[in-house]
Amino acid sequence: MGEAANGVHSDLVRHAAATVLYYFKNELGRSTITMAEFISALERVLQGFGLEVKAAGPAVNSAVAPAPDRGVIECDLRTLATVSSGAFELGFFPRLRDELRGRLATHPRVLRFSGLRPCVKTLAGAKRWCPRCHRLSDQIVGYLRECLHQQHEEECALVVC
Repeated sequence: MGEAANGVHSDLVRHAAATVLYYFKNELGRSTITMAEFISALERVLQGFGLEVKAAGPAVNSAVAPAPDRGVIECDLRTLATVSSGAFELGFFPRLRDELRGRLATHPRVLRFSGLRPCVKTLAGAKRWCPRCHRLSDQIVGYLRECLHQQHEEECALVVC
């Protein structure tokens, strides 16, 4: 991490690294990964915490860096919430189920739903995160898991962030 390590709690980095390894092993079912894949994933996780980190060195900058994984399908929850804003949760959940079904038709290895926090705040009509937002967030994640379980027989990892 270089100079970015100053002021960063070592437990945060340790837990983030463990989470990245867990993701590759348990969510993607991979037993080996390249150093470049690990560093790139860890960099994204730490940047997600608002840290300014940029990996340096031959492991990331070499020509051995992997190509983007075509088995990852992205979906933006914030967009779904905006489109469903007039109907709030009543319109959002059926639209989310339809979106999940449509994305699963392409048989992805990983289905990634991003923008959970802004989606929840839009649906709840909240400016700040509150207990209602927390409950709604849990409901959305649970709903996605249940829909995935009902709709998809193949192995597909679900990532909600």
